[in-house]
Formats: sequence, C-alpha cells, structure tokens
Amino acid sequence: MPIKWLKRGKPEAERSEDDAKVRGIVEATLGQIEREGDKAVRELSEKFDGYAPASFRLSSDDISALLNKVPAQDLHDIKFAQEQVRKFAQAQRDSMRDIETETLPGVVLGHKNIPVQSVGCYVPGGKFPMVASAHMSVATADVAGVPRIVAATPPFKGEPNPAVIAAMHLGGAHEIYVLGGIQAIGAMAIGTETIKPVHMLVGPGNAFVAEAKRQLFGRVGIDLFAGPTETMVIADEHGADAELCATDLLGQAEHGYNSPAVLLTNSEKLARKTLQEIERLLDVLPTAETARVSWNDYGEVIVCDTYDEMLAVADDIASEHVQVMTDRDQWFLDNMTCYGALFLGARTNVANGDKVIGTNHTLPTKKAGRYTGGLWVGKYLKTHSYQRILTDEAATLIGSYGSRLCMLEGFVGHAEQCNVRVRRYGKRNVGYGQPAEPLDRKKVAG
Repeated sequence: MPIKWLKRGKPEAERSEDDAKVRGIVEATLGQIEREGDKAVRELSEKFDGYAPASFRLSSDDISALLNKVPAQDLHDIKFAQEQVRKFAQAQRDSMRDIETETLPGVVLGHKNIPVQSVGCYVPGGKFPMVASAHMSVATADVAGVPRIVAATPPFKGEPNPAVIAAMHLGGAHEIYVLGGIQAIGAMAIGTETIKPVHMLVGPGNAFVAEAKRQLFGRVGIDLFAGPTETMVIADEHGADAELCATDLLGQAEHGYNSPAVLLTNSEKLARKTLQEIERLLDVLPTAETARVSWNDYGEVIVCDTYDEMLAVADDIASEHVQVMTDRDQWFLDNMTCYGALFLGARTNVANGDKVIGTNHTLPTKKAGRYTGGLWVGKYLKTHSYQRILTDEAATLIGSYGSRLCMLEGFVGHAEQCNVRVRRYGKRNVGYGQPAEPLDRKKVAG
C-alpha cells in the first residue's frame, strides 16, 4: 500500500512565500538597528511591544522587586526545573575532556575546551511567558562557564514578567534586558551605544527571531536554527490511542499559528480516530484559537504500510520533537538519524521535555536535525587544538615531511618554514631527513 496522506498542511510554495516576506522585514530591521542603535531599538520596542522604559536593562533593585512578586511555589518549581537542567548539563560537560597525546616521540598534540566569552540568550515571551527557555539557555551557559551571559525577553502584557526574570536571574544571567523580537536579537549581536555586542546568540523564537539569527550568523555564532516549534507523533495501535495522539499534537500546535504537527502511523483506524479526537479537543481547549489555525495550516496525518516506511518518512521530515508510542520504541531509537529530540513511550511527553525533565528544549527545526542536534552545554564550548615539538629529532622528522608535502602543492614559502627548522635542528641528527639548503631566490625564480 502506498503512503497515504489523510491530511496535508499548507503547500510548500506558500510556506516559502511566507519565509520570503519574513526575510525582507528582518533584513530591513537589522539595517535600521545597525544605523541608529539605541534609537532604533527604542522605536521598535514601542512599535511592536508598546514598551519604552527609561532603560531596557533591569537593575539589581528591579530584579529583586520582580523576584518578590513570584509566588513561593512557582519559585520552588523554577529552582527544581533548573536543578534538573543543570544536572544533565553538568553530566554532559564532564564527558568533554581536554586531551593531550604524544603522537610521535617528541610530538605533542592536544585540544582545550574553552567557553565562548559572551552569549546572548533570547527567551520568548510575548504570547506565552517561556520561563523554561531561561533554564535551557542561561543555566546551561552558566554550567559551561561563559563569563558574560546576557538575557533578553519581551515584556508580557506591557511589563517584565516576574517568573521569566526570576528564571534568568537564578540561571546565572549577568545582564537582563526587557526586549523582544528582532530588536533584541539585533541589539545583542550588533550592539548599540548602551549594549555591548556578544559573541554568540542562542535560544528559540518565532519566525522573525529565527530569521534574524540566520542573517547574523557569521557575524556572531548561533546555537542552531530554532524557529516555530514542530512536533511529530509516531504511533501504532499497540503504543497509543487517539486521545494520547491528539493531545500530544495539539499540545504543541498551541505554540503559534505556524507550528507543524504530524501524526505518522501504520494504522488508518488510529489516524481517523485521532482526527475526530482533535476536533473534539479543539472545541474545549482554551488555546484553540491558535491551535486550530496551526493545525489547519500545518497539521498532517500520514499513514504508512510498514515500520520501515514510517522510519523513512520520519527521517525525511526531521521534526524537532518526535514522540514515539509503538510496540518497538527502542527500534526507533536505534535507527532514527534525523530529529531534534526523541520522547519514547506513552509515559513520556514533549511538555516534560520542554519544562522540567532536564534535557534541553532548544532544538533544530526546518530539517536542521539532519546536520545538528539541539542546544547543549557543548554548544557554548570551543574546542581549540595546539601543537608542541619537544626534540630536535622530532622537529627534523616532521620538517622533512612537511617540506616535501608543501612543495608537492607548490607552496615554496610554506616549505621554507619547514626547511629552516630542518637546517637548525637537523645538523646534529643524522637519519631524520636531509637538511635542506637555505632558500635561494635565484633558484626559485629560475
């Protein structure tokens, strides 16, 4: 039986058209920030968020006052979630070692893992205050040892959101700005009169935030392309029912109006029941206004004949979140290669991953899972190599090979770097290559 689509989302051509509009807006806005600095940031914040305080950066007193507004239980829950994120990030950091090895007698090679020196962490919050995103970006950067952590989040209903600010502060942010969207990304990357630019940008966001990061990549580093959320449910009749499938699909579709949600199954019966259950839930879900648009435009239901077909389709789509509820969850873990994060079994769900379980929820979207994983402590670390030659014998041996290989490519100047070492250190070391004559311009020119 061929693969069957019971429901398709918006055609790819229309999605590309939407992306082109976003690209133009972002390019113009970043140009404005580069030209006008703080003036542009203030105008953009007032235009899009209705927010223009005396200073976008929160003072210590501002932060303390906002922390006092967070209920005790909420503060406890934030600390619990950050503890889980820190535990996993620290375990990951501990797995990354500086190394040094002697590859030949007297030849020492190594690498060091050095933290990025400044990072800008974007925490979405215009529509929903994304408290958990602060754990994922700020606390993980803190575990990595980043010495300057800048955090930015939009105002929520016209003012800083106390819970988000608390999460940023407890996570280890050194500077906190109440700024959203392109203006926040541009200010952190490009810099203004009052905001020193960072070396790297991290964090999820809407299509405009993701595109701003894409356009700024190269000028600064980025974690990955983490745009509007995506989810895929891989299910069979043994691992899930329609209620679970529908709940998990709509649970992510409520993020925004362009959040793809895909059901992939080998059971047409389960697929049709899930479609019915989605309609039932949309009648009662408080966020149905958003989730319905997202589901109508970006929701898909795909029925395959075999598990191998399901695997192939899943790897092709390379969804950000992949929830697997089948009788062979381990088989999917062993064989899937392209995704953001896997959530295995009916007891597991994407919301736990998003908020509390400890893995990082900033994950690749738009098929980026084909070439990168999600944000993790290693993204904040740069692995730099170094070399050291300790003996005359080693300098002569490596220099002799190096000289010949440079000449093979026609790089005479390169070769002379090697030759001068052979001449200097090889005269006392017969048997490690013939000391070369000094570079003769006439011979080279001739």
